[in-house]
Amino acid sequence: MKFSRRRFVQALGGSALLSQSHLAFASFKRGGHINPSVLFQHGVASGDPLQDRVLLWTRVSVEKHEHATVPVRWRIARDPGFHTVVNEGFAFTSAADDFTLKVDADGLQAGTTYYYQFHAFGVKSPSGRTKTLPVGHVDKLRIAFTSCSNYPYGYFNVFRMIAQRNDLDAVLHLGDYIYEYANGTYGDGTALNRIPQPDAEIITLDDYRMRFAQYRTDPDLQEAHRQHAFITVWDDHETANNAWRDGAENHNPELGEGEWLDRRAAAIKAYYEWMPIRQVNKANLLQSYRKFRFGNLMDLMMLDTRLYGRDKQVANAQDPAINDPNRKLLGDEQAQWLLESLDHSKQENIRWRVLGQQVMFGQLLIGGQVYNVDQWDGYPASRTRVLNHLRENNIDNTVILTGDIHSSWAMDITENPFVPSQYDPQTGLGSIAVEFVTPAVTSPALTNEVEASQTAQYLMATSPHMHYVDLFHRGYVLLDIDHERTQAEWYHAESIVEAGNTNQILAAAFLTQDSTNHLVPTNSPSAEKPNAPAPAPDRDEDEDEHDQQHAHRHNHR
Repeated sequence: MKFSRRRFVQALGGSALLSQSHLAFASFKRGGHINPSVLFQHGVASGDPLQDRVLLWTRVSVEKHEHATVPVRWRIARDPGFHTVVNEGFAFTSAADDFTLKVDADGLQAGTTYYYQFHAFGVKSPSGRTKTLPVGHVDKLRIAFTSCSNYPYGYFNVFRMIAQRNDLDAVLHLGDYIYEYANGTYGDGTALNRIPQPDAEIITLDDYRMRFAQYRTDPDLQEAHRQHAFITVWDDHETANNAWRDGAENHNPELGEGEWLDRRAAAIKAYYEWMPIRQVNKANLLQSYRKFRFGNLMDLMMLDTRLYGRDKQVANAQDPAINDPNRKLLGDEQAQWLLESLDHSKQENIRWRVLGQQVMFGQLLIGGQVYNVDQWDGYPASRTRVLNHLRENNIDNTVILTGDIHSSWAMDITENPFVPSQYDPQTGLGSIAVEFVTPAVTSPALTNEVEASQTAQYLMATSPHMHYVDLFHRGYVLLDIDHERTQAEWYHAESIVEAGNTNQILAAAFLTQDSTNHLVPTNSPSAEKPNAPAPAPDRDEDEDEHDQQHAHRHNHR
């Protein structure tokens, strides 16, 4: 759809809205010069792709005018040079949305790479690349996933590594995209000049917005968003540590932190503003669980194990309430949605069912005792309900993806891995699903490498279902999926304290063959997709200069 200047003015809704946009423009302009790196300082992003559409995101950095509405033009094309534009239009943002903008660009073809860009006040944003979901038969998928990106702990080199993989179909972030703490509480960014803003625990809407804004200025994070469509879900630190439906371990009303529901509402509003996530229930922002179909190869079900239906954690593993069948992790509505989604996926002959979620599903026992009651271990009735459904309905090829724990794990999932008659780690007999756990972008597990190695060896020696554990390195997991097997590869970063270091090592690789529900190691990294699409190009400075001159002339007409 093409717009003339006349139609542009009409789209603005008349002279009053146009006047407001000029006010915002005048507040941003300085001496007739517009700095694109300031106007679009938070970059661009895309997310929640469907077969015919994808969500596009940016933010326009203007001085705050409570009643100013800023018009933004967007376009999406088949080529990085924008010679073949397939859709375009205007959208509007204001202080009510913190000047963030989301466009659901539709009319797209399935399984296709696109390039997109925004324009405001005659200035172009950086261009981004995205991809729609495929339909019909799909031979192969490549997906990267990670979690736990803590700004003060180190540089986001892991995001840059992910950005450099041109053949990915999507990127999953499984939570803890931001952290709520003041500097020094969990990570000290002083030495790296990565002190969180505001430098206090975030509680209010303005606090959460400011923290997101700081994270989204990180160049490595921006590049990952610029090159790939993201599918995200929150964990606890987007609100407060060890959150549940009605509170959090790190929320203290008696210390002046207000009501939990107010804080939760502020955090969720900021999340929806700053993340390329589609609102699936306009009547309930708390609902973030949703499903994505990748042709006949994979159904991806994104779960919320944190805020939607979780009951409060028990105090410890000795609390008899841990075995209360009425305690829930997902809540009844989400749990029923999950079971029905698994059923439909099998009935429709989708090869793989992948659950993107936050906390470890498999059993983690030390000395025979549950180690972390914040995980599914703390809600055994909820886990049993899922496992029983998979077993009783003969649903194979379920792959669970997990973040939260800042470490790397590969395990078979069974009802009781510690009883030899119920599970054989060599053959996989008794295994119902498999789980892959990603390391963090920056957040640490154990900080002493020798201690981390010794602990990992102990866990694998005493936990027969655990095939791989690493408790020290940061990184991400690459999933390579075809109809014969799903392979997971752990890539560990060489450094998170050296800016720009994208050196990485393939630390481990495991696969599960079709219908086996069992992990086996492999020494062969998966092959990249041939003919990967071109990356989104860097900014063309000559074009920016032309845009600035055009904007200056337009303002003086």
